[in-house]
Amino acid sequence: MKKILVIEDNLEVRENLCEILELSGYEVSSAENGKLGLKKADEVLPDLILCDVMMPELDGFGVLKILNKTAKLNHIPFIFLTAKAEKSDFRKGMGLGAQDYISKPFDDVELLEAIEMRLKKAERINSSFEESSDQNLQRFFSDARAQKELEKLSLDKEIRQFSQKDIIYEEGQTARWLYYVVEGQVKEYQINEYGKELTTQLINQGEFFGYFPLIKETAYGNNTACTNDTTLRLIPKDDFFLLLYNNRDFAAKFIKMIANRAEEIELKLIDVAYSSVRKKVANALCTFATSNNSDENKDHYEINVSRDDLATMAGTAKETLIRTLSDFKSEGLIKIEGKSLVIQNLNQLQNLIG
Repeated sequence: MKKILVIEDNLEVRENLCEILELSGYEVSSAENGKLGLKKADEVLPDLILCDVMMPELDGFGVLKILNKTAKLNHIPFIFLTAKAEKSDFRKGMGLGAQDYISKPFDDVELLEAIEMRLKKAERINSSFEESSDQNLQRFFSDARAQKELEKLSLDKEIRQFSQKDIIYEEGQTARWLYYVVEGQVKEYQINEYGKELTTQLINQGEFFGYFPLIKETAYGNNTACTNDTTLRLIPKDDFFLLLYNNRDFAAKFIKMIANRAEEIELKLIDVAYSSVRKKVANALCTFATSNNSDENKDHYEINVSRDDLATMAGTAKETLIRTLSDFKSEGLIKIEGKSLVIQNLNQLQNLIG
């Protein structure tokens, strides 16, 4: 009997889902918020997870992010449930690795068909890699093994220290290294023909960058600089290629990493093109807050970032940023304490993003 975990804060919806699934022959577990859902997933190891997006304690996106980082859980098919049918939510969920997205109120038949399809697909993936030896591969690749290879790749390599605002490389320079952030934070940015800077990505501790031009064998197509004091390991491209071309686990993990990064950059550029100033600034604040704090359930987030970096992340002029921050302060969303910003209500800022 297949096991399904339902994570849904609305009692009526949760009970309705559980009843439908039990009548359809599934073994069902449930949780009323993201925190309890993660605990339950670790306990029962479900074959599929149905998860609401908007929840207290920890929302659906947070649940999926943590699942993706947990080796024994990140292979579980994941379907989002949401009352919001906005395209941005859909793309964000799929970019994080969700297999499907169902809007509430949902049709019972549609729901059951989506579950059955995802379970069958997971079974095909598992069975297609069954080996003739006594080892049975239950997944396409092992995240645990891949992570070990990633960690080994960065060991015993040259370490360099950078100060805040130091440039690591600039557009047009020859790509020679894969970079690993030991400590600190790096921003990727582009400069348009008028000299305006736009930050497209933040790279945090434990993450790699600089791999696009290595794989494409081209010069750097963007610029990188440190948002604070940063320590980097420099990995020669030959060492990187040796693993990429000879280790399936490592290659599969890097492909997933590249796909997620490309999706994030695309969504960022769309957001800059079409969003309002308030939405852009709110999005930039949320990005810096969550990227610098591992605990996604905190009520208050302190951000120590320059107004210049915040403006380039938001894709707006510094003066416009300052006016918007002042508005957010008067609305009780943030506090301004010298150079530091304290987010007082992350959920309200996220609601501005949509």
